[in-house]
Amino acid sequence: MKKAVVLAGTRGIGRAISNSLKDIDLDVNAYSSKEVDTGNLKDIDKLVSTHPEVDVLVLNTGGPPAIDFFEIDQNTWLKYHNQLFLGFVHLLQNIKIKENGYVFLVSSFNIKEPDPKLVLSNCYRIAFVSVFKSLSKILAKKKISFINIAPGPIDTERLKNLGVDVEELGKKLPMGYVADPSEIGEFVSTLVEKEINYLSGVTINFDGAAGNYVL
Repeated sequence: MKKAVVLAGTRGIGRAISNSLKDIDLDVNAYSSKEVDTGNLKDIDKLVSTHPEVDVLVLNTGGPPAIDFFEIDQNTWLKYHNQLFLGFVHLLQNIKIKENGYVFLVSSFNIKEPDPKLVLSNCYRIAFVSVFKSLSKILAKKKISFINIAPGPIDTERLKNLGVDVEELGKKLPMGYVADPSEIGEFVSTLVEKEINYLSGVTINFDGAAGNYVL
């Protein structure tokens, strides 16, 4: 049986992905952000010792709060550098992804259209996406697929915590609604189940045509 590890996999998008992978009979190991804090390298080392190799790895973590740029102190910069960048790098350097495997990154549509209120998320997510893209080429010979999912408005607790009225926002979006996380979960499980490997090194803008970017 193929094994999957899903970080931040007990809520929101992470839980939706975990559930969808279970539906296609994968051995899914979903960890909450408290169980595995990606900003704590000791947590990463423990995870690797428990799961030294996997078929599917989902890199997901909670997003930083909205903080004015001029109010972000050094400790806060370092905290999210570790959580959104260094922790993921450390994990990918130490865990083995099996041949024909998958690595999914759940990032944000802010890498395409930076929100000035979410500077921490903007900068560290785009920095890690650069590493992610490089690895897609390095491990392509093993037919390991690297897919960055950049969600736009998705009906999660994170969106509500940012003060968004989900129902009102939905009325303003091109498709008239804010998507349920299960749509992302089904996308991920379909790629794995159908063994679609050639889609690699890409960013999927999962935003229901809400973005204004061309590429």
